[in-house]
Amino acid sequence: MGVFAMVGRQLKLLRERAGLSQPEFGALVGYGPDQISAMERGVRTPRPDFLVKADPILNADGILIAVIPEVEDAMRRARTRHPEWYRGQAEMEKEAEELHFYANQAVPGLLQTADYARAVFAKRRPFLSEETIEKRVADRLSRQQVLERWPAPIVSYVLEEVMLDRPIGGKRAHADQLGHLLTVGDRQNIEIQVMPTKVEEHPSLGSSFNLLVPKGHEQVAYLEAQGHPQLIIHRDDVRKIADRYGIMRAMALTPKESRALIVEKLEKL
Repeated sequence: MGVFAMVGRQLKLLRERAGLSQPEFGALVGYGPDQISAMERGVRTPRPDFLVKADPILNADGILIAVIPEVEDAMRRARTRHPEWYRGQAEMEKEAEELHFYANQAVPGLLQTADYARAVFAKRRPFLSEETIEKRVADRLSRQQVLERWPAPIVSYVLEEVMLDRPIGGKRAHADQLGHLLTVGDRQNIEIQVMPTKVEEHPSLGSSFNLLVPKGHEQVAYLEAQGHPQLIIHRDDVRKIADRYGIMRAMALTPKESRALIVEKLEKL
């Protein structure tokens, strides 16, 4: 289990032992309930100053303070965990004002559950070691903090319907992943749309891609094929990709229709 997941479980147990709900505990430490939930799930880093403040509130008797060195070490390792080629993209993603994703093979990383991510990495060829798989899962979950920050970025997804039918990780992991899409899609700043498989025309039959608006900069595009990343910054090239994305959003199911489709598929499992 990763350090953040371990501390998250401790937080949840201590909070419940103290008889506090997530909103009640959040009010006492100056965090929103969504942020508390994210820390308890291990997808948001518990800052050392937060742990110092939370320890007496939860009557932890120094337990939370004692793990601060491990948390700080994990934070340092997380900052250098990304492969060299990805670090520029990772930094832009953390500070982006807008994030837009088109995915046609698997659920994008920021939406993945731990079990789904683990299944993705476990079946990658050539095979990865167990240690590498766990590190990459932890890295993927740590990236999801971008969805928890404030001010919240504007986020949208167009997902090909086939991804809702592909049971990566098995039936249980697949069901949990579909449920997670519903939970994330309920957030005010996030819209998830499904592109139906039955559409007869498609404006972008190439690879998946991301569009980002970095803080203080113009929109850029990022795509990756067979492990080869490409960051696109030329204005005309970015505009072409953005145009395709806009057409796909118009052709896809609305967020409400997409949610209904996900619910329908989940109920059939």
